[in-house]
Amino acid sequence: MCCVGGLLLAGCAEEVVQSTHTPTNRAAKQQLAGAKTAEPTDAPPKVEFQESNFSESERSRDPFRSYAEAFADESKTKVRSQREVVLDQYSVDELKLIGIVTRVAPMAMVVDPTGKGHTIRRGQFIGRPERVQSGTSGAEYEINWRVDRIRDGDVVLVREDPSHPDVPSATRVIAMRPEGTVATSQ
Repeated sequence: MCCVGGLLLAGCAEEVVQSTHTPTNRAAKQQLAGAKTAEPTDAPPKVEFQESNFSESERSRDPFRSYAEAFADESKTKVRSQREVVLDQYSVDELKLIGIVTRVAPMAMVVDPTGKGHTIRRGQFIGRPERVQSGTSGAEYEINWRVDRIRDGDVVLVREDPSHPDVPSATRVIAMRPEGTVATSQ
């Protein structure tokens, strides 16, 4: 048993390996030579902080800041319609019908409040859009008047709500009146 214990101790003895490799790093050479280095190698580098490091910018944002206000402001901005709308800055009530051509391709001429004339054709969307809020999602969308027909003395406009196809479309007629006459309400 003593022999086995002696063999085990002999097998566990540490071997000392000496390297013939010389260090190329200047700091390592100084350490081997016993010289003290100017700076300790294990100390982290000093970092200088400026006041701008603590102010919020695009590079440095506050992670605890709430951005809910920014999204609320974004939702209040004007929603642009994806369709082309003629005279979208004026209400249909502000437009005046002054001429109709019914020969080849029917078109009508309306005048805006500034006195400028515009031609409209069947199928075009005209007038300031009305913003409608969806009942379930709360999202807003725009609906516009569309030129449905151009007849001899008037233009028929139709407004449909795409989210409520079961509701009948609204109809409006812009009649051409001779200069100087006023429309009477009945």
